[in-house]
Amino acid sequence: MKKQRQLLATLLAGAMLASVVTGCGSKEEPAPAETPAEAPEETPAEAPEEAEAPEETPDEAAAPVEKKGVLMMATTTSTADTGLLDYLAPIFLEETGWELQWSAVGTGEALKMGENGDVDIVLVHAKASEEEFVASGFGVERFQVMYNDFVVIGPTEPVAPTEDIESLFKTIQEDQLTFVSRGDDSGTDKKEKGIWKKLELDPSENPNYLESGQGMGATITMADEKDAYCLTDRGTWLKMKNDADVEIQLDIICEGASDLLNQYGIIAVSPEKYPDVNNEAANTMIEWICSEEVQELIGNYGVDQYGEALFTPNANE
Repeated sequence: MKKQRQLLATLLAGAMLASVVTGCGSKEEPAPAETPAEAPEETPAEAPEEAEAPEETPDEAAAPVEKKGVLMMATTTSTADTGLLDYLAPIFLEETGWELQWSAVGTGEALKMGENGDVDIVLVHAKASEEEFVASGFGVERFQVMYNDFVVIGPTEPVAPTEDIESLFKTIQEDQLTFVSRGDDSGTDKKEKGIWKKLELDPSENPNYLESGQGMGATITMADEKDAYCLTDRGTWLKMKNDADVEIQLDIICEGASDLLNQYGIIAVSPEKYPDVNNEAANTMIEWICSEEVQELIGNYGVDQYGEALFTPNANE
């Protein structure tokens, strides 16, 4: 019995020893370390596309010229009656910034306004008087701008159309035909008086010789009312013949004579004599109106409406 207990104890001790040895031999392997998840590769952010600037239209490309002030002009009635200045003034303002304002009177009065320093510039049509204006120190320099010609209008009877201006004036004087003169010392009036003087005729001896004392448009209207003859520039005649409220019954009786050229000149009033005149604007106007671009505008003015130009540009001749 005692030996059985010793054998059982020995067996239990052996089993316990085997268990310990087995436990030591089967050491647990550590779990593999987790590999951190790779961060997704970052795609470089694309730079935002620059917005393309919109293309400038021609109007947007040319910035408007800032308004600078006023240019005062004295001019003959024909530049106003034909509508030429109404056509050119807005373009002049847009391109230079100077606003053109004008008084349309006879050439003699226009030059007088210049002599008094009442305006900055004159645009007239009596070359001898213009040259005297400059020689007397009232103007800086004369520049020719454009021309048209003078014509005689009137009833087609009893005088037949002719190119001989001297013969026509002699007939009017001898037959005491009705003639309406400007009588205002304008360029047209100076031209007419010069013809009478050259012929050594005194028109006042004709009882039917009248003076309107008005501009060219009003003088044409008066001549039409009286069925009379009168001397006019072609530009105003074309304008009146086509646009007058009452149809003009007169026709051109004399045209084409070599001495009927009607030249226009522009002159800045002297800043030495009158320091307050706007000489900057005057010089800008002279350069502008004599430029090729504006000369072309003048040469095309009236063609579409009247079938021919009212003025022929010649600043560069």
